[in-house]
Amino acid sequence: MKLQGSCHCGAVHFRLRSAHPYPFNRCYCSICRKTQGGGGYAINLSGQAASLRVEGEEFISVYQAQVGVAADGSPEISPAERRFCKRCGSGLWLWDPRWPDLIHPFASAIDTELPAAPEHTHLMLGSKPEWVPLDSRPQDRCFQEYPEESIADWHRRVGLEVEVGSGSQ
Repeated sequence: MKLQGSCHCGAVHFRLRSAHPYPFNRCYCSICRKTQGGGGYAINLSGQAASLRVEGEEFISVYQAQVGVAADGSPEISPAERRFCKRCGSGLWLWDPRWPDLIHPFASAIDTELPAAPEHTHLMLGSKPEWVPLDSRPQDRCFQEYPEESIADWHRRVGLEVEVGSGSQ
């Protein structure tokens, strides 16, 4: 499926192909919640990094979150790079060199109509603050940390993986 996205002010537009376009994964970790989750969580999708095309790249900045403190007291920085529009602050996508073939666009930045997920995965609930309600349904899965099931695995399990063509962007 071809996904198109943009920032709020329109300075950045992007597109990419995704075999995993269902917005099912609700992350409550403090990084996602504070950088993307106005409702207390963020929803990340998955796409092919090689298919990413960007207009307005000069308006993009990168944020790498501090994830801990090293033994010497220096900050431990995540290798994951979150892309934001430096004009309006909209979060766009995450790229992590540990999985270089993937781009994880934030569902909130996608302009393409996304399909409704039949169930949701609520993850990192150990980081969820009390003010955030957990709106889970009986078929949903809930995890205190990260689940073993990847975005691709979820799409395969529920039979929703989309065929990705090699057509032009």
